[in-house]
Amino acid sequence: MALDEDVGAGDLTTLATIPAGRHTTAKLVVRETCLVSGLVLLEPLARLYAKRSETVAIEIKDNVGDGTHLEAGSVACTLHGEARSLLTLERTILNFVGRLSGISTLTERYVATVWETGAKTRVLDTRKTTPGHRVLEKYAVACGGGSNHRMGLFDAVLIKDNHVAAAGGIAAAVRAAIEHAPDGVDIECECDTLEQVGEAIDAGARAILLDNFTPAQAREAVTFVAGRARLEVSGGIDLKTIAAYAQAGIDDVSVGRLTHSAVSVDVSLELPLQLA
Repeated sequence: MALDEDVGAGDLTTLATIPAGRHTTAKLVVRETCLVSGLVLLEPLARLYAKRSETVAIEIKDNVGDGTHLEAGSVACTLHGEARSLLTLERTILNFVGRLSGISTLTERYVATVWETGAKTRVLDTRKTTPGHRVLEKYAVACGGGSNHRMGLFDAVLIKDNHVAAAGGIAAAVRAAIEHAPDGVDIECECDTLEQVGEAIDAGARAILLDNFTPAQAREAVTFVAGRARLEVSGGIDLKTIAAYAQAGIDDVSVGRLTHSAVSVDVSLELPLQLA
């Protein structure tokens, strides 16, 4: 999709200005300190472009690997091949590496904030991802030390408020899910109050999503549940508040900001002035 939307039928500028057969080596440089992610995409991207353009694939060398901390000005890898191919792929490469590195870098900040409290709370992502890029963005979260929540609607049951309304209540929704969901699928129920938490647990729920609970309310829920269900909290959580939730004893904290609000890392592809 990325190649189709950017390259289309051909890179008009590069084809018009760069002779075929000219080779060079470029450096992929991070312009700010980050936890890099997305480098794993470069080789398959190079192979795919070579196949569709009937050229020799770019060689990726000295790849530091995803999950590596890099200081501003560091080289993440070098790319050797036809100058035309490098220039045509430049923006697609930078978009992927910049975007995914931004997610992994932000995720690491959240995870580090939790670890500093001494808690074992997991930092989870959500389904608030860029359409079509969910696998990539969740991969970047994992590179940053976060944990992946469900990939989509197909691999877990998460009963939310509208499901409850349509099903006729918390208990009805939970019991129906237990009866009809495929074996082995996790079943979790979103709750807005402690009363709903009790109702969900009594109906058989073993995972509860506390929606928009304050840290104090979350601590009260931990005491109330007393280990009868796994507790997750979500809703407006940021770097200023996540430590308080971890200290409250919550098992999981889901953070939509990891993917919907991460700022891309500034990366560049630097070619030498003289090409071979």
